[in-house]
Amino acid sequence: MLIALADRKAKAVALHEGLRTVPHRALVLGPVLAQVWRPQPALMHALSGVLKDCTVPQARTFEPSLRETKAGRPECLACATGPDLADWRRIGTALGRAVLPAKKRPDAVHAWVALAAARHGSAVVFTTDPGDIDAYLTVLAPTDVHVVAV
Repeated sequence: MLIALADRKAKAVALHEGLRTVPHRALVLGPVLAQVWRPQPALMHALSGVLKDCTVPQARTFEPSLRETKAGRPECLACATGPDLADWRRIGTALGRAVLPAKKRPDAVHAWVALAAARHGSAVVFTTDPGDIDAYLTVLAPTDVHVVAV
């Protein structure tokens, strides 16, 4: 999704614009950001603009995950608490059990994205690799996570 946004793909831009109105900011996991961030001025500029509307859980310099309300600023427990040992084991299990699309290899970042979505509940994952994310979600078996291809 970040690359699609940096490339100004119409569907990704429209989806991102729609997320500006929801209570929970779009979530960008640190490893996902690290995978796409490169020292290229145009890319860095595009991603910096996109990230203003997002949260990177537990990064000290980012906006809180939940937007302020009239009642104050609530906290998202899934964003405020990092993964524990059980979470990392679940990721490892997903890596070992997922039936990935042909020519795909296990990807710990994709598995972590799937688990982060499962931890949040009622989540939507916007991705250019829907088959990978679906494979990990099949193993993790959340009841209310959806994948949208961009």
